[in-house]
Order: sequence, then C-alpha cells, then structure tokens
Amino acid sequence: MRYRLLGRTGLRVSELFFGAMTFHDRSRTQEYRAMIDAYADAGGNVVDTASAYGESEAILGEILAGRRDRLVVSTKYTLSRDRDDPNAAGNHRKNLALSLEASLRRLRTDYIDLYWVHMWDRHTPVEETLRALDDAVRAGKILYVGISNAPAWLVGRADIVAEWHGWTPFAGVQVPYSLLRRDIERELLPMAEALGLSVAAWGTLARGVLSGRYTGQGDSGQGGTGPVTRVDPGSLTSRDHTVARAVREVAGDLGVTAAQVAIAWTWARSTAVHPIIGASGVEQLVENLGAAGVVLPEEAVRRLSAAADFKVGYPGDFIAECEADPWVFGEAKILARSPGGAR
Repeated sequence: MRYRLLGRTGLRVSELFFGAMTFHDRSRTQEYRAMIDAYADAGGNVVDTASAYGESEAILGEILAGRRDRLVVSTKYTLSRDRDDPNAAGNHRKNLALSLEASLRRLRTDYIDLYWVHMWDRHTPVEETLRALDDAVRAGKILYVGISNAPAWLVGRADIVAEWHGWTPFAGVQVPYSLLRRDIERELLPMAEALGLSVAAWGTLARGVLSGRYTGQGDSGQGGTGPVTRVDPGSLTSRDHTVARAVREVAGDLGVTAAQVAIAWTWARSTAVHPIIGASGVEQLVENLGAAGVVLPEEAVRRLSAAADFKVGYPGDFIAECEADPWVFGEAKILARSPGGAR
C-alpha cells in the first residue's frame, strides 16, 4: 500500500480508503472486525463512515477500541437525525455541534481525524459552516475537514473564504467516480487538482457492474459508500455492457480481476483520487485491496476511457480546442503546470 498526503496537509493517508457504510448488522461484528483487520494488515489506514449510516459508527467504535489512534477515522454530518425536527439536518452550527457530539460518543473517541460535510445545504451560508468547523478544529474535536456532494464553484469559494479568515480549509472532496460515472472530470476533478485537494471516490465499481457481477464473472461488492442498491440486469444499457466488457478484457490481458482494473483506472486518471473500497466479506475485500498492486499500461487506460464514451462538454472541450488553435494563443507551445503549480 502506498501513501499520499491528505490535500495540502501533512496527514499520510493510504491510496485506498475503506468504506464502512455496510456495517449495520451487530450480529456480524466479528466479520466486520476481520474486514478491518485485513484492510489494516494490507497497510490501509482510512476508515470512512457517516452519522447517517445506521449502526456503522457504533460498530466501528467497538471494533477500533485499542487501535483507534493508528487509523484515520472519517465520518460525516448533514443528513437528518430526526425527520420531525427542522434543525436536525443541514450544515448549520446547531446540527454540526449535535451531530459531532453524537458521532464522538458512538465512535468512542474524543476526536475525528477527517470530518466531512455530507452534502451541500443550499440554506446555510458556507461562512457559517466553515466557522463552525474551524471552532471544532480549534477545540480539538476535529483535525481535518472535507466536503462531499457539492458543486465545484462552492468548494472553490469556500477555499477562498477560509483563506481570507484564517479558518481551516477543506482538505478533500468526496464524490462518485467510475468508468460509468465520469461527471467529476468536468469541474470537480480539475478544481481539486488545481487547489491541491484529495478526492475520495465512492461507487468505483458502479454497484458491482464493473466487477462483472451482472455482465460476466465476478462479484466484488459495492466498492464505495454510495447508496447500496441492487441492479436489475435488464436495466443495463449497451454502454454499461461495452464498458464492463472492456474492463474484463483488460483484466484478462493483465491476469487480474475486473474489480481491480476498475478501481485502478480511477487513480490512473488522477493521482488525487483515493478509491473508497467496500465489500460484503473478507474475501471480496482482499480482492479489492489487490488493486493497490495494479499498474495499468497507458494503452489500457486509453482503451478503457475510450470505451466509456464520455464528453467533458462546454466549457472544457471548447477551451481545449481553443488552446490547440494557433489563432488563439499563437504558435508557441507552453509547458503545462502539473496539479499544484509545479512545472
């Protein structure tokens, strides 16, 4: 397992995150413990959950007892704690304070390593959210913060607001990303790379479609922390089958599994990406962890990307076309900056 820095911080995080969304059945606690053991033994150190994931936080709190400080515990707030209480949801200070205290109790810890805003709340000013998060950081209850399910313009604005006020900025974004769902390549991924943010990617196996569960051999779990739903094989499109077939073919050429190829493709596209892997058992988890050793040849990355039939659209495509036209910037070829500004 390799490690990278979380955003623009000094925190070392493994290239694969573990998603504990499916930890909901207390009768399976020993099985969940074995999964955390297998992940940690492989060098993984980030375990992701959320206040809205049922019993997940409480089960993790029990499992992590005695080794909590060796892991980066990641959880989230925003979603409703009580549907009859209008203030039991959202990104405002009251919900943040109460959600955080509840998560700390369930996780049996006095601090959260990485606290995510679960999704954008249109009704709460981002300044209120950032200040409340920064207060929790200064109180020692949170170490780092991130945001999930939010538009790129909002994250960029929040980054500037935090910098102006000396508040804790977001260190990462959590988003869905796979060969079958490449929307983040339009705005969110370029934004994260430009601002130096880590990208925690859920749904990397597209609910099992890319593992071959519904289109061929394989069954490697959800591969993320998105909604856990079953796929009706009859609902799969020709694009789904085309991409899944390309994944299986590349996997066959490399002598690895389809799930490993699908996961490896995400960080082959950007070193900012950390796939969140999930599984229904230890065997599937070990298979998914095997993606850490898979290096896709450039030809394989191009082949997979071409099969996915994705268009960035305006303004990305338009700007790329203009940059290649001497009428716009002349004949000189300018060396591009790498993410973060280094040449």
